[in-house]
Amino acid sequence: MTGPDSSAAAGEYLSFTLGDEHYGVDILKVQEIRGYDGVTRLPDAPDYIKGVINLRGTIVPVIDLRLKLRLAEARYDNFTVMIVLNVEDRVVGIVVDGVSDVVPLLDDQVRATPEFGAAVDTRFIAGIGTTDERMLILLDIETLLDSADLVDAQALDTAA
Repeated sequence: MTGPDSSAAAGEYLSFTLGDEHYGVDILKVQEIRGYDGVTRLPDAPDYIKGVINLRGTIVPVIDLRLKLRLAEARYDNFTVMIVLNVEDRVVGIVVDGVSDVVPLLDDQVRATPEFGAAVDTRFIAGIGTTDERMLILLDIETLLDSADLVDAQALDTAA
């Protein structure tokens, strides 16, 4: 979904890293930030779905964003972080390399996603945020999660 309704807007974004790049997600969608710990694997799930965790009685699917976005091989170490998001009444964990800070962006600091043609899939990018120090790739987290095959995890949640 593209267009003015799906583009990023001014606001505060949680900045995190995937490899050498800085990304941002709307801070209002962030429920908590926690260290990455073991997950329960689901049989026959795509590689980027690491499994599920039990978060205070809620079964939460965990997506490794590095694998979902086809970035370099995901490394798990002491800096690996899970961001727990609450998106459209769903709770989902995303695994990232590290969390940086909260970045406030004004309207004039948010640019539309550049067009690359068919060579680059930009449907998960809501826009580009620019500050004096860096650029943030602002994720359209709803589109990203809608594209993820979370049916198995959601079925497990309703069965629990």
